[in-house]
Amino acid sequence: MKKITEILGLKEKESAAVAEKLNELLANYQVYYQNLRGFHWNIKGERFFVLHAKYEELYDDAVEKIDEIAERILTVGGAPLHTFEDYLKVSSIKAEKDKNDAASTMAAVLNNLEVLIKMEREILPVAEAAEDEGTLALISDYISQQEKLVWMLTSFMK
Repeated sequence: MKKITEILGLKEKESAAVAEKLNELLANYQVYYQNLRGFHWNIKGERFFVLHAKYEELYDDAVEKIDEIAERILTVGGAPLHTFEDYLKVSSIKAEKDKNDAASTMAAVLNNLEVLIKMEREILPVAEAAEDEGTLALISDYISQQEKLVWMLTSFMK
């Protein structure tokens, strides 16, 4: 039986590099997701109702992206990381602890998004070298969504 990359017409060596970069993104999304859960549970203050709902919306979105990224890794012939031990080793985003006010949680979210967007931009040329339109489309959509989200969140906090 042919390898999945062969069936899909993807370059095998380059697809392995895509899978590696996607695994790094997956690890960062997992930590970002957990940070959002903590902010959702622990937010306090006058912006509680708005941010409690917003953090839930954001972690629901993150969990969908986590699944899409893991499935994309499998699609390009890789194996997704799947333990928190591995995520913490690979992730540039750090777990946030004891943050419960609007300013500190929102600053952390924006910092996490900055890391994710930078990482996603780094995936684009790797996916292009693999002639991997599926990954290019997926990651380009994420970047577009997150750029708008950053604009909205920074506008909210002014």
